[in-house]
Parts: sequence; structure tokens; C-alpha cells
Amino acid sequence: MNGIDALYLITGFAIMAFAVLTLTDRDHPRRLGTSAFWMIFGISLAFGQWLPDVVVGLAMLALALLAATGQLGFGNYGQLSDEARQTRRKRLGSRLFIPALVIPVGTFLYTLTTGQSALVGLGVATVLAFAVALLLLRESPATGMQEGRRLADAIGWAAILPQFLAALGLLFDQAGVGQTIAGLVSSVVPDTSLIACVIAYCVGMAVFTMLMGNGFAAFAVITSGIGYPLVIALHGGNPAIVGVLGMLSGYCGTLMTPMAANFNIVPAALLELDDRYHIIRAQILPALVMLAANISLMLLLAF
Repeated sequence: MNGIDALYLITGFAIMAFAVLTLTDRDHPRRLGTSAFWMIFGISLAFGQWLPDVVVGLAMLALALLAATGQLGFGNYGQLSDEARQTRRKRLGSRLFIPALVIPVGTFLYTLTTGQSALVGLGVATVLAFAVALLLLRESPATGMQEGRRLADAIGWAAILPQFLAALGLLFDQAGVGQTIAGLVSSVVPDTSLIACVIAYCVGMAVFTMLMGNGFAAFAVITSGIGYPLVIALHGGNPAIVGVLGMLSGYCGTLMTPMAANFNIVPAALLELDDRYHIIRAQILPALVMLAANISLMLLLAF
């Protein structure tokens, strides 16, 4: 088993634990439907590569059915009172940010020292951050799992959007959407112009991500249609730099679209904002600045 397989296995078992905790939560008004949703999702993550394709497909249909019929809800998570949480916040102060900082620093150091995938490093760093948070807060792993379940229930069905949209991007690519886009772009953008091709690729990643709601879905289509044939093959761009900055351009689109519900709409609900699109409006200007920076960096570094 490689690192990616282990990461999916750990994630799947954690989500299955959420399902078990939900099933035992007698105060949960929709405990059966919510528990079934997370159990199916957890099993598909942990064992999907070994299950027959038809079983995984039926599992995805079951998830969609449970979500569409309103079977997900909120339960009792044994949270501290607001007063107790404020007291703890004042006691710990800025140390509360330590677990959050462990994740990016740990991911970087793990990838740097082992040479393995950054995704594996992210998984290792997240587990380490979980342990650091338990030590810092002097809590048990069960409390951490309950908090994880609370966040999973708060996000709800939107938690599975990245996987669904990534699969949709692959289907689009297999259907030849990338080649169609390449033809459309070639008819409008002069392929002899490096600057025009880079702008088309980065802006295309952002716009398609806005439409799809997920940078992974856009990456398969736009990179196969514009990034590889025009930027890498035709103009000799460095594939690693082009790919990284192209994906980051897609993330710029994520900041500007309600389709990225788990990033933009769910947080607005969690923060109880009156304007559900307030987060998107606040992110538009930084996203456009980042997109311009990505274009500039690609022109400077990839050729």
C-alpha cells in the first residue's frame, strides 16, 4: 500500500467513525439518514479501489438520493458552553493557531525530506496537527472525533462536491471537451503569441473553475485543451511550473463562484452572515490580483 492509499484508508475510517457516532446519537433528528450517508461515503473512500465499479456507482447514487431527500441533519455533539469556550480562548491566546500552522509547515517538511507526494504530506501533517490540538487543549480523541462529526454535518452533502466534480472533469476530458475547447481557443487566440496562450490558459482555468465549482475538474479539461498543446508543447513551457500555476489560477476561480459551495456558501452559513454571497464579494479583488500574478509568474519562470 502506498502513501495515497493509506491516506484514503485513514480518511475513510475517520468518516465511518462519524457515522457510528451519529447512529448512537439519540438526539439526532435524522440520525439514520445522516449515519448512512457518512458510512457510504467513508466506505467508498477507504475501499473504493477494491470494490467493483458498479458498487461504487450505486453508492454514489445512494449519496445523491439521501442528500436530495433531506436525510441529513444536525445532532448533539457534547460541545462546551460559549462561556467555557471563551475562557479557554483567553487562556490559550495565540497558541490556538499552533495546530493550524502545523499543517502547512508539516506538509512542506515532509515533502522536502521524503520526496513523496505533497498530498501524503498533507495527510501526515493533519494527523500530527490533530495530536497537537489534543495535547494543547487537553482533550480526548473522542472529543476531536465529535468535533469532526459536527463540522462534517455542518458542511453536509457539499463535502463530497470535490470528488464528484473531479470525476466530472475526467468524464469531460474523456468525452473530448478539452479538444473542443482547444479548437475554440485556437480560432480566437493567436497560438504564435506566448503571452496570449498563457493568458488563455490561466484565465480559462479560472473561468472553467467558476463554472464547475472545482479546480480539479477544470484542470483535466483546460490543461489537456490549452495548457499542454499550446503552452507546454508549442512554446516549451516547463510542465511542473505550468501545472502548478495553472492549478493556482483555477483556485482563483474557486474564490469567485457560488458553485464552490463548500468553500464559499457553507462558511457563510456557519458564520450566520445575512448576505450569503458576502464571502465571494470579499474575495473577488484578491482573486483577480492573484490571477494576474500567476500569469506574470508563468511568463517569467516557465520559459
